[in-house]
Amino acid sequence: MSSQKTSWPEVVGWPATQAVTQINSDRPDVAIEVIPDGTNVAPGYNALRVRVYFDAGNASGPVIYTPVVG
Repeated sequence: MSSQKTSWPEVVGWPATQAVTQINSDRPDVAIEVIPDGTNVAPGYNALRVRVYFDAGNASGPVIYTPVVG
C-alpha cells in the first residue's frame, strides 16, 4: 500500500489558492484542477489528478469538498 497522501479534508474551508499550495507540497506528482462549484467536468478516474472544488460565489473562494486523488 502506498504511503502517499490521497485526500485533504483539512483544506475544506480554506481559500482555493492556499489549498492548492498545500496539496502541491504534499503531492508534487499530481495535476491539480481548480473548479468552481456547479461546473460540469468529464467523468473518469485519473491517479495523477486532484480536483479542488471551490465556492465561486464567495469572495474568498473557499474549498467546499474534500479534494481527493482521482
